Amino acid sequence: MHFSFPDGNAVRINCRDSAALLGAVRQRLQDGQGFAIATINVDHLQRLAEDARFRSAYAAHDLICADGNPIVWLSRIAGRPVALAPGSDLVLPLAAEAARAGLPVALIGSSDESLELAAQSMTRAVPGLRVALTHAPGFPFDPAGEEADQIIAKIRQSGARLCFLALGAPRQELFAIRARDALG
Repeated sequence: MHFSFPDGNAVRINCRDSAALLGAVRQRLQDGQGFAIATINVDHLQRLAEDARFRSAYAAHDLICADGNPIVWLSRIAGRPVALAPGSDLVLPLAAEAARAGLPVALIGSSDESLELAAQSMTRAVPGLRVALTHAPGFPFDPAGEEADQIIAKIRQSGARLCFLALGAPRQELFAIRARDALG
């Protein structure tokens, strides 16, 4: 399933369901291959139609799944059905993939307090998970600015191999591509 736009960018849902996404992540972690995940929903679809930078960043994501029933319904109408794979439901399974591979994670976004609670909750829920970095950017966060450079440097220094972003759209999609490209 894909969505095409007049500027030539296309967003393809290339992970039919959560199992396909987790399998692709497992392989990329094993291979040491960088990647960015986007979970498309109806709000993103509208923003994609209006924002060329967002479209370009989204189109550059390696793994995209459906994060909303309207996307699932559209896929059925298009004759290319995908299953619902909400990003919020993928956090712990993705963390488990990192833990199984012995790779530390980073949590970026939100607030220091929320990140600390998330790190505690995730490490309780996922045996062996190591959170190497938590960072709450200033507001408003500019994914193309100096603070983004500093966060990328912190990720590199921490050794984190999987980063969970809670920056809000379109900031997290823009930052994800920038960080993936900078960190490999």
